Amino acid sequence: MVTGGAGFIGSALVRALVADGERVVTVDKLTYAGNLDNLAPVAGSNHHVFVRADICDREAMAAVFREHSPTAVYHLAAETHVDRSIDAPRAFVHTNVVGTATLLELALEHWRGLDAGDRARFRFLQVSTDEVYGELGATGYFSEVTPYRPSSPYSASKAGADHLARAWQRTYGLPILVSNCSNNYGPYQFPEKLIPLVVLNALAEKPLPVYGQGANIRDWLHVEDHAAALRRIVAKGRIGETYLIGARAERRNLDMVETLCRLLDERRPATAPHARLIRFVTDRPGHDRRYAIDPSKIERELDWRPRYDLARGLAMTIDWYLANGDWCLRASASYRQERLGNPVAAA
Repeated sequence: MVTGGAGFIGSALVRALVADGERVVTVDKLTYAGNLDNLAPVAGSNHHVFVRADICDREAMAAVFREHSPTAVYHLAAETHVDRSIDAPRAFVHTNVVGTATLLELALEHWRGLDAGDRARFRFLQVSTDEVYGELGATGYFSEVTPYRPSSPYSASKAGADHLARAWQRTYGLPILVSNCSNNYGPYQFPEKLIPLVVLNALAEKPLPVYGQGANIRDWLHVEDHAAALRRIVAKGRIGETYLIGARAERRNLDMVETLCRLLDERRPATAPHARLIRFVTDRPGHDRRYAIDPSKIERELDWRPRYDLARGLAMTIDWYLANGDWCLRASASYRQERLGNPVAAA
């Protein structure tokens, strides 16, 4: 079972699992960021079933467990955008905390009802974010023992979900694993996120908004590398353990935007230079200065390594968006690249 499987990261995981012959039930509420187009490559597969359901709906989710009897749960369903959490925090608490608690309750019931062999094989992976750790200074890295210090309603709600998952493992013995990843990029990402927003705005010759002075640093991970890491954790990870997933690819936000502009200049020279569209805007409230992950544990214990370096991954990502204009139009139908997380409204 993959919850949130029609979203950006979830769909990458579903596509990879089905391509390798795994049987998958995808569960998604299909909010604005859930998109069945993301699952089009597996739509005709007899190894894939899609169920439209809300993880907060106990009855609906109980029916999924009864009908499909999953051997593993990859829990990715979540409200994810920091800016939206500033505008509407309650929705993040409801989905990310209450929804996770509902899913954990049902997974425990399901696990207890399995025979001994299936019970021993069952895993529940709580997929989380590096944002739960708050901000780093100019040096150092997040590790599996870094204390939680969430800064936004989004990261606080994900921290709550992580704590619940660990509590279900400690209290009830449910075979839980937790992963925390760095910023993902790649194909099929909803256009509110930095990379697709910059690409689509640049193609339309709209301003490219950069928060503050663009000095905030993020650590970037290709979504397909993330999906491969999640599969490795479920297959080989130790129950009760946390694994941080990153590709050692730190960049300032401004540097990332300028890189995207250079790549677009090469591909769309008629409208170059695209960097002329960069506009510095009022910073996001509570904007963490730097994230960076030390992935040594997953590299050492599970022999995982990223396949994509950032230069190649970004070039391929831009090429995907340029080749999939119809997807971009449909995906952004409910979002017009407007500013979210308005600092004036938040104040």
